[in-house]
Amino acid sequence: MRIVILSRQPELYSTRALVEAAEARGHDVRVLDTLKFDIRISKKTPELFFDGEAVGRVDAVIPRIGASITFYGLAVVRQFEMMGVYCLNESQAIARSRDKLRCLQVLSRHDIGVPPTVFTRSPEHVRRCIEMADGPPVVVKLLQGTQGIGVVLAETEQAASSVIEAFHGLDENILIQKFIKESRGADIRAFVVGREVVAAMRRQAVAGEFRSNLHRGGSASAFKLPAEYRKTALAAARALGLRVAGVDLIESAAGPMVMEVNSSPGLEGISKATGVDVAAKVIEHMEKEVSPVG
Repeated sequence: MRIVILSRQPELYSTRALVEAAEARGHDVRVLDTLKFDIRISKKTPELFFDGEAVGRVDAVIPRIGASITFYGLAVVRQFEMMGVYCLNESQAIARSRDKLRCLQVLSRHDIGVPPTVFTRSPEHVRRCIEMADGPPVVVKLLQGTQGIGVVLAETEQAASSVIEAFHGLDENILIQKFIKESRGADIRAFVVGREVVAAMRRQAVAGEFRSNLHRGGSASAFKLPAEYRKTALAAARALGLRVAGVDLIESAAGPMVMEVNSSPGLEGISKATGVDVAAKVIEHMEKEVSPVG
């Protein structure tokens, strides 16, 4: 296959791992900076140009689109789709997962467990919204935050009100979410490829921190996923239309709850924690899905 990986940082572990896995299986791989594409729209065949040159034959695209360039990245993926190219994760699925509110709405509609969550823009409603989220304490999240950035634990109503007021003052959209205290600063990342969870790890926050993100100093270890959690992870990816996803689950008294679904999950932490060659699993899945042309 001729594979294009959309990535602005070819030196990143995840990008390099995918390149090495694809080349090891005999595929031709190019890493192309998403922002260096030009999209030509006309009455005739849709076209894409990279650094001024027409993009040649491509069999499959692996989008690794950072949150900061979601809009342009989705436009590039959509153009590949219009050209009939297989995209590992399609533009609509990526868009659903990137919008935290929409993601939770879709999951809830499919009867998938999520923490009680409230969305509001009215300062006078904050007290009632905190109560609706079974708090305090509550977790206040930016809709566009990543890697634990823009996530605040507010332990009192006053603290929650102050944080929400500050975010709204910056014209940011936020979610107010129930704090699941029984999780004790831990969550589970399930890595879904196709219809299978190929690896899972438990992430534990450092002392005094409630966010378990590895970028924030959390630790990770391999985790044997119980059947109910495996079923929930697969259902979440399927509901959003993602072929590859990092599904973040939290253990609650009510059973597994989905905190977030990542359409460009990192490979380093889970590969090192579990010993699973996740990149190879991704390429193997693509080989089953794609029939190279010409």
